[in-house]
Parts: sequence; C-alpha cells; structure tokens
Amino acid sequence: MKRMETAYERLLLSAQKEASDKGETIKDTPYRLGFHISAPANWINDPNGLIQFKGEYHVFYQFHPFSEKWGPMYWGHVKSKDLVHWEQLPIALAPFEDYDRDGCFSGSAVEHDGKMGLIYTGNVWLDDQQQELKQVQCLAWSTDGVNFTKDCSNPVLSRIPEEGSSHFRDPKVWKHESSWYMVLGTKKNELGKVLLYQSDDLQNWKYEGVLAENKEENLGFMWECPDFFELGGRHVLLISPEGMEQEGTEYVNLKQTGYFTGEFSYETMQYKHGQFFELDKGHDFYAAQTFLDDTGRRILIAWMDMWEQEMPSQEDGWAGALTIPRVLSLDKEGRLLMHPVAELDSLRKEKTVSVKEYAIENELVIGSADMAEIAAEFRVDDPGVRAFGVKVRCGDGEETVLTIVPDECKLVLDRENSGKGPGGGLREAKLSQVKSVSLRIFLDRSSIEVFADGGACVLTSRIFPSSDSLGIKLFAEGGTVNVQSAEVWTLGDAYIKR
Repeated sequence: MKRMETAYERLLLSAQKEASDKGETIKDTPYRLGFHISAPANWINDPNGLIQFKGEYHVFYQFHPFSEKWGPMYWGHVKSKDLVHWEQLPIALAPFEDYDRDGCFSGSAVEHDGKMGLIYTGNVWLDDQQQELKQVQCLAWSTDGVNFTKDCSNPVLSRIPEEGSSHFRDPKVWKHESSWYMVLGTKKNELGKVLLYQSDDLQNWKYEGVLAENKEENLGFMWECPDFFELGGRHVLLISPEGMEQEGTEYVNLKQTGYFTGEFSYETMQYKHGQFFELDKGHDFYAAQTFLDDTGRRILIAWMDMWEQEMPSQEDGWAGALTIPRVLSLDKEGRLLMHPVAELDSLRKEKTVSVKEYAIENELVIGSADMAEIAAEFRVDDPGVRAFGVKVRCGDGEETVLTIVPDECKLVLDRENSGKGPGGGLREAKLSQVKSVSLRIFLDRSSIEVFADGGACVLTSRIFPSSDSLGIKLFAEGGTVNVQSAEVWTLGDAYIKR
C-alpha cells in the first residue's frame, strides 16, 4: 500500500513546485547570475548550514519560495563536488510546527554518527505587526543529506538567559574534542551580544555565559549570525551587527559584517579579543558563515545583498544571491584575509586579453563581457598620477568604476552609474601601499567582487547594468601608469540545474 503524504511533505512539494515553475519563466532574464548561488526563483538571504558531507559541499540558504520579497523563511539547498558547479536540491526545511510556524530562521550544519544535522532558529510572531516574537533553537536530521526530519525533542533550546532577550537566534555549532559548542546572537538593553552554550548530545544545552558583547560602543543593538572558529592560532568571532553608526568611510551600509580576533580558553570559557574590523567594504555583504573542509581550509560565504535597498531583479521575479566561496587566513597583525577558492579557475572559458608592460595615459579597452575574471597589476612611477584603475560593464552612460587614489592610499568602488538602482554612493577601502597594486575582479551579470592588497581589501557589490553595457577598460588620470600585466577570462555558467 502506498504511504500517504503528510501535510508537511505536501507543503515542501508545493513550495518546491512554485519556485521551480517560476524559475523556468525567469531563467533567461538579464540579471540572472551565472556562477553565484541563488534560488530557482523568488527571495533568498543568509547562507546557512555550510558543510562538507560525504565528499560533497552543501550550502543552505534562507528562502521564501512564494515571493520575490522576504517572508516566512524556508531552507533552500544546493550541493557541489567542487565549490563551483552547483546542483539545486529539494527544499530542506519548511515552517510548519508550532515552534517554527513563522519561519525556519538561520543556523548551521554538523555531521554526527554519519548523519547531517541542521541546527536552526524556529520563529513565531506574537503580534500582527511582527514586532514581538518568540525564538527557539531546533534540530533536523538527514541520512542522505537531502531529506530532513525534524527532531522529536524540538525545540532543543527555548529558555532565554537573563543576559539575552526574545531576539535569540542564528546558532552556529561546532565540535571540540568530545563536546559540542554553540554561539547564538542576541541583544539586551539595545546592546548586541553573543551567548555561548555546551552540549554532549546536541539536544541538551548548558548555558556557559556571554562570549562577547557591545559595552556601549558603536557596535550595534543586535549581533546577528555569529560564527566562532580557530584560525592560525587565534580565535575569530564573526558577527553581523545591526545599528552601527557610520564613522567616515567605515560602517557605511545599513548593516555590517565584521570580526574580532583573540584568545579563547575551553577551560574558563573566556574570550579576550581586540577591536572590531569590518570584513568586506562593498555595498552588499552580510551574514557571513564559514566551515572547515577536508583539506583544512576555512571557507566563507556571505549574502550578496543588503537590507532595505532597491533590488531591480525583483521585477523579474527573484532577489538575492550568495558570494563566491572565499578562503580565510590571518596576516601577521591578526587581520583576516580573503581569497577566492582556487577551484574557481575551472570557470575560465577563454582568455580574451593578455597585456604586459603597457603605459596608460588615458584609457585602454581590454575586453567585453558580462561574466569575466579580470587580473590587473599596476606600477606607479609617475608622481603626477591622480588616479588609475579599472572600469567594467561600460556602455552608453553606464560604468562601474574601481579607482586607486595614490595620494589617499585607497581603493574606491563607484556604482552610481552602474545601471538600475540601488545606488548607494561610493565605498572605500584603505590600501597598504599604492606603488604596486594588484586587482582580481570577478564579474557576474549583476555583481562585482574585488580582491586587492593580498586579500586584505575586498569589496562586494550588486550592479544592474544594461545587457549591452559590456566594455572593460583600464584608465589613468593626471599621468602615466604602467600596466605590468592585465588578463581577462570570460567565465561560464556553473549550475548543473536550477
């Protein structure tokens, strides 16, 4: 006798069909990304549950399958063998139970006894205005990494400590020796905090105290999406604070993502850290999460968008994407560096341009593409040079401009003329020096990611130019700049199916 589908299974299938059917009608719209993780259709935000499981990489994401705008959160799901070519999988989690009926919010993934476990926040709104809420932590399990069953003991953590509040979310779980540990984001008296827990079995959690908190500094009223890990002999705490005030060219976005580095003791559960640093200086980078793969790399992926800004792709029926995967390391001063994973080289289709030892006084066209990798090395010998850099997606009145300003030792990303919305002004990042500058740029149909200064300077932004704005140029102002080398590769699409 055929087993009857449960109401929950019908909800999953309905949500999957809605997104898949709509995806067929929008897959060729001009802003659809070629090599970034996005949903078949409709809305996504935070990356969740980054893990390598049974030889494959899995990435989950916050997903509203019924609209291109934010709504009750599901968990979308993709997997890959190489961190480049992604296969869309069935929706992993849907809001259904009393404890998560208004959203399966962000969380993480672990492997335990040969199974994959998802640890997430169940959200329930307590008023029609979605101002009052109840948030609890929940578990779901899978033996195949595709189909998930919620744990019958859910919620596994519902009691909020005195140091927290009803904003109590985004669990990140890891194992150290024989114990499990979890950090959670919260706030108290409009000051952000990260709480620490310990467990022997992932179901019963002991509160260990406040790992880190805002002590009335400009560090925000709520710390979302915490991640805590060891790297290069230091312990790094990633957070995404809400409510930081702009300080010059720092903290310009509505919400930020940054980190502390310091020393942590598993004996005392105390974390001593230094100052907060912003991680990515572009317009669109939030809710970063990391994982450790079987080669020992600490890999990071973030949401490649920003809250409360215009998203032109919504007109086409979708919104939101994730960044390319990035490998983390620390420099001698304890600052985080980010580099694109080496596997991205497999996206290269054709090297269309290779320039060496060329002096630029004005502009030089070096390519034409909507999806490209650009590597350029500049040397500055002329003291009169006011600015130099790269322009991409150039067309009739459109261009996205990366400018190095030698006198101010900075890199500036300007998307004011990048096409439709969302504007947002300039974004700047300090460079350690400008005598010799290397840029590595990943350009997708509606995004740009820039890596400079040995991975210390990274800027990520969404852009929405016209489909015929394809030019790539090098430029110099006020003098001559030597282009030691410039290479352009066109890039291919990276979805097995979407």
